[in-house]
Amino acid sequence: MGDEKLIQIFSNPEKSKGVNVVKSPVKLVILEMLRNDEMDFDEIVLNTGKSKSTISVHLKSLREAGIVSFKTHPNDNRKKIFYLNSKYLGSVNSSEKEIRETQKEYLINNIINNGGEFTGLLFHTLRSMLIQEGINIDPVLHSTGLQIGKSIFESIYDDDLNIFLSNIADFWKNNALGILSFEIDDIIKITNIDCLECKLLPKTGKPVCFLDSGIFEALFSEYFDLPVRVTEIQCYTMGDDKCVFEVEQATTSN
Repeated sequence: MGDEKLIQIFSNPEKSKGVNVVKSPVKLVILEMLRNDEMDFDEIVLNTGKSKSTISVHLKSLREAGIVSFKTHPNDNRKKIFYLNSKYLGSVNSSEKEIRETQKEYLINNIINNGGEFTGLLFHTLRSMLIQEGINIDPVLHSTGLQIGKSIFESIYDDDLNIFLSNIADFWKNNALGILSFEIDDIIKITNIDCLECKLLPKTGKPVCFLDSGIFEALFSEYFDLPVRVTEIQCYTMGDDKCVFEVEQATTSN
């Protein structure tokens, strides 16, 4: 597809390298391989099908950016083993249609003319502009949600699950995050009406409430003292009139 924009984002704050956006198709192939395992130079050449000189140039660029590093092979000091040296933040495969939906006219018609508090306007405008630039911050939003959930847990905790859920709903309402309701069964279903995180974003056909999901994951993991999985099954960006999340115990593999 000629109108697709392939991007991966890496961060290496420890090395003062900041955030790096990678667009080169060859670099992306190399990074995809290194995300799964460490590889020596010859393995990278073999798996990419590119010349040694081409791979050497790209690896040098990735090393200078702080994304990739290498170590000496334990059985052959003439060989180098390459590995990721930065944290993978996310990737995006954004089409021109999605980008057009977030241009100036869309922002004006769907955000500014709808009014709302400045915080909501700022959040939606920032996120929409990032989508327009082809940058996916979903992993960052999820991590942020986890931290927020852990931070607020003690202030809204109650032994009684119903009171705990009521406190969560009050927190959402008081902070204009939406109106929550709950269905309790083996799987806890959370419905959010008037969701701040996504209501004014473009219709992409995919759920996008990673901040909310992260907060819910942290809150219920802390409450039940076991890991949970939060799945968003309905979202305004999917054309729904509400956001719905399912909370269930995370399965672990031995």
